[in-house]
Amino acid sequence: MNIAEILCAQSRERGDLLALIETHRRRDRILSFRALESAGERIAACINREGIGAGDRVLILHPMSSELYAFLIALFRIGAVGVFLDPSAGREYVERCLRIAAPKAFFGSASAHMLRLRIPQLRRIPLAFCSARVPRSTLISLNSDGPGFPAIFPADENTPALITFTSGSTGEPKAALRTHGFLLAQHRALQASLKHRPGTTDLTTLPIFVLANLASGITSVIPDADMRRPGCIAAQPVLRQLERWPITTMAASPAFISRLASECISSQSRIRIVERVCIGGAPVFPEDMRQARDAFPNAEIAAVYGSTEAEPMAEICLASIGQDDFVDMAQGRGLLAGPPVPSIDLCIIRNCHGKAIGQLDEGQFAAMCLGRELVGEIVVSGDHVLTADLHGDGDAETKFRVNDTVWRRTGDLGWMDRAGRLWLMGRAAAAIDDERGALYPFTVECAVRQIPGIRRAAILPVNGRRILAVEAHSAAAIDLIRSTLAWAHLDEVRFVRAIPMDRRHNSKVDYPALHGLLAK
Repeated sequence: MNIAEILCAQSRERGDLLALIETHRRRDRILSFRALESAGERIAACINREGIGAGDRVLILHPMSSELYAFLIALFRIGAVGVFLDPSAGREYVERCLRIAAPKAFFGSASAHMLRLRIPQLRRIPLAFCSARVPRSTLISLNSDGPGFPAIFPADENTPALITFTSGSTGEPKAALRTHGFLLAQHRALQASLKHRPGTTDLTTLPIFVLANLASGITSVIPDADMRRPGCIAAQPVLRQLERWPITTMAASPAFISRLASECISSQSRIRIVERVCIGGAPVFPEDMRQARDAFPNAEIAAVYGSTEAEPMAEICLASIGQDDFVDMAQGRGLLAGPPVPSIDLCIIRNCHGKAIGQLDEGQFAAMCLGRELVGEIVVSGDHVLTADLHGDGDAETKFRVNDTVWRRTGDLGWMDRAGRLWLMGRAAAAIDDERGALYPFTVECAVRQIPGIRRAAILPVNGRRILAVEAHSAAAIDLIRSTLAWAHLDEVRFVRAIPMDRRHNSKVDYPALHGLLAK
């Protein structure tokens, strides 16, 4: 089934119910389900006239907006494929991605089109579409006239829908391929995990979650913020949206939620209308959840563990975390992520990081699987787990087969407790294994972040020494850190002005960049 059929069905059922709310040029702009579907039909007709058809790839460099989702619906309708990459990763990365994807067209904002002046590979893309009037491009408007494209391409579960690239920080960028079948399965998994209820309103910060909302009949409010750096947003415009609209749910990264919560707490205000706050896209530590509870006192606070390749994998509510769990996290047992979601198969296998696994039979796989309370690699399988990368790049390192079932290696380490809950230990590539034994990133980082005054922390080996980098709100006592983490056998505690974080969510430690900082 084409994902556009689900969106079309919501248009027929919801009609004039609001689908998207955004702040555009300092004014609220709203779009109903019917209007969004109609805009998608007209845009589909427009780009089809320009030569875009089933299977064609279209590069998309556009912020979250009504135009973006109308354009995506248009692509799905005609069977074309959207291509997403991170232009902030640099010119070389963009050019490598374009060589891999070979898009036939480019759709972007006016500012994105300015990149064509600096990146020759962008100028070589045959067709260009823009949401504003830009020379040598076709205008894409929500209000354009003309007939629509009534037909919906008969996609099956294996028909490509989206291609998204990794950050490309090391080596060749990898292209994850999402099919229509995958998007439908992910919609069902997110609907269950986020507890979507048709007719409610959600503040939505993650682009893929807007698609899930549209498919569930939920109104999405797009944050009035620059989502390229969620950890640095101006909180007040978003808080004003929370006051203007009947927002009952939110899903965002820890950095975004922290910006809102910090502003609420400093201004001695609280957001009481929100019923549920889901925090994900990066590790969610206990203090992230407690801070969210303080700012949203009437909300259920939930941490969702997932990745680009499998979202969601596990989840837990703050109210479900017992005092013993907090003690365990403070004493170095890792970060509690909760039970795996019902729609996924999750196993802990013997740590084979850096080695291909290949084809296994059931007996071989069973021999690799670890029992409760043993640390190993987290691997997942299911309908909403990505099983294909474009051209098969990286398949040997990231996937393996057990008979006909594809299992995805997350790159994370963890263990299952006797209650069937997942505990995260951090990235396999960041684990330390020296003469003093194994030391896992999240055991240290989760423990030290519960010391008052610590904002962030990260542990990594530098020239054979265990160095803990600490970013603090105020001067914190090294003696307290050392006594709390005596079991970690640290060689040095070093205070830094800022620990490097990932570009996308501003919530994950950039370990290679931090290593470069500490090695100086």
